[in-house]
Amino acid sequence: MSTQVIKSANFVISNSDVRKCPQDGKPEYAFIGRSNVGKSSLINMLTGRRKLAMTSATPGKTLLINHFLINDEWYLVDLPGYGYAKRSKSQTAQLQDIISGYVLRREQMTLLFVLIDSRHEPQKIDLEFIEWLGENGVPFAIIFTKADKLTKTALGSNLAAYKKRLLEEWEELPPVFVSSSENGTGRDEILQYISEVNATL
Repeated sequence: MSTQVIKSANFVISNSDVRKCPQDGKPEYAFIGRSNVGKSSLINMLTGRRKLAMTSATPGKTLLINHFLINDEWYLVDLPGYGYAKRSKSQTAQLQDIISGYVLRREQMTLLFVLIDSRHEPQKIDLEFIEWLGENGVPFAIIFTKADKLTKTALGSNLAAYKKRLLEEWEELPPVFVSSSENGTGRDEILQYISEVNATL
């Protein structure tokens, strides 16, 4: 069955310990990005549920691994954001443990979507995170967010610059999507991709 149509999206559990994540073996698609990249808004846009993931004006609010069951078939997982400057060192270390614990040890994680704000030039923290994924063999795709905030020309040149920067380190690019939570750009493409990956499992 195609996951193109989201018939149900239900919150299941929040926790900070990867060992307490659901054990039913369903595939998981996790979303991560720098704080304030628009992750919660994107999740709400993809699922068509305005308040499924709580959006906040304060960056860095997601401090837990949040599982949402989609169509009773697969999980959408909301991970904590990285790189929020106003956290204490101990909180930052704790978050790094949560993120690396999930990303590296969670066998059910089928794919990690890395969200990047399309308005900015390549940021060191994003590039380092992507490099770390590569070093650890983690399957991932990139979603450029907030596409509606730029003109088509500016968006095109920003994406081209980012891809060029990535190709300095990578032989080939991962799948790349462009999204806007405001107008729904990218929704069909991202859900179709998840559907295609699910079909291969």
